[in-house]
Amino acid sequence: MKEFNKLIKIMKRLRNPVNGCPWDRKQTTYSLREYVLEEAHELVEAIGADSVEKQKEELGDLLLQIVFLSQLHREKGNFSIRDVVATINQKLIQRHPHIFGNTTVHTAEEVRQNWEKIKKKTKKKTSILSDYPDQMPALSHAKRIAEQASSVGFDWDDPLGALEKVEEEVAELKKEIRAGDRHKVEEEIGDLLFAVANVARLAFVNPEFALKSTNKKFVNRFRYIEEQLKEQGKDINETGMDEMEELWQKAKTE
Repeated sequence: MKEFNKLIKIMKRLRNPVNGCPWDRKQTTYSLREYVLEEAHELVEAIGADSVEKQKEELGDLLLQIVFLSQLHREKGNFSIRDVVATINQKLIQRHPHIFGNTTVHTAEEVRQNWEKIKKKTKKKTSILSDYPDQMPALSHAKRIAEQASSVGFDWDDPLGALEKVEEEVAELKKEIRAGDRHKVEEEIGDLLFAVANVARLAFVNPEFALKSTNKKFVNRFRYIEEQLKEQGKDINETGMDEMEELWQKAKTE
């Protein structure tokens, strides 16, 4: 593709050791990590906002990081962007035997289960569960490993079944809070969050996105309380819970 090839040439020009850009020449695979994360998060936000123009822009920014990293590896003689594309092409064909082979599947769930089985076989994994990076958000990690366990039938039948596990974990958490064992409380909170992530997964909701949405909602409502108290000339530090709760309920209708 003409425009893609142009991007590769621009990247090479920016990295030119003689007359390239000083900032681009200074970058390493290690230094680019934060930009990859930043651009990925901005793309996710643009998708959540359903902004077509922002998605187009952020996709370009993320693509730049991929081309940039590939150029760094090309300079070291490791691989090029063409090798990256060839690898994903091969992987897609290999993991879609129902499209490019003779395997028959009927549902998206069967496709997902088959994908995990092929992944285990091709990567010579000894476990169904993948080794995910430590930097991965914990709720997203919980969702993915539960999905993989589900591929071999280790799962609840529906969200309501998983919700019973949540109720069980809440009861255990209450018990440990009363006992005052902080380490046990931490363990039970982890169990509870994992159970909630499973309810979300079975309800076709991404728990990470759900929590981000709630965080944003909380911030907006709390700032509403601050603004209202400020307009009334009141100090939030000296405001009682009852009054703040009243403003909180009002914020929900704004």
